[in-house]
Amino acid sequence: MHATKGDQLIQHGRVVGEHDKVAEIVEVMGDEGAPPYRVRFEDGHEAVCSPGPDSEIRHRETQL
Repeated sequence: MHATKGDQLIQHGRVVGEHDKVAEIVEVMGDEGAPPYRVRFEDGHEAVCSPGPDSEIRHRETQL
C-alpha cells in the first residue's frame, strides 16, 4: 500500500448495512508512502492507522 498526503483512505464496511468510512490522509508516517498513516475522518476525528485488506487508497489525481 502506497499513499501520499491528501489521498483518501476508504475502509469498507465488513457487514451488511455498515457504511464505508472515508478519511483524508494528513500525514504519511512510514517510509516511501507506506503505513502507518495519520488520517482525518469526515466528522473531524483524527487517528493513526495501518490499513488492513478491507481498505483502499484513492489517490488525489484519480479523485478529480
